[in-house]
Amino acid sequence: SSVTFVSKAALDDGVKERLGLRKAVVAVKGTRGIGKADMKLNDATPAIEVDPETYIVKADGEVLTCEPATELPMAQRYFLF
Repeated sequence: SSVTFVSKAALDDGVKERLGLRKAVVAVKGTRGIGKADMKLNDATPAIEVDPETYIVKADGEVLTCEPATELPMAQRYFLF
């Protein structure tokens, strides 16, 4: 089983009936106090450094590298900026 989380305002406004949702709908609460440290699988907050001369990027002092993209399909079809 699963639930759909929505704001209290949406719940009070009848979003379940309006959208025809079949799952249980529950209002979220206490979300303003959640931060990066609360994430189970993504709580890293490394110190990021970028050298403006060489564009070398480091996270916690470790150089980050990646291969250049060989294909950019969305950039060729859509204007994102």
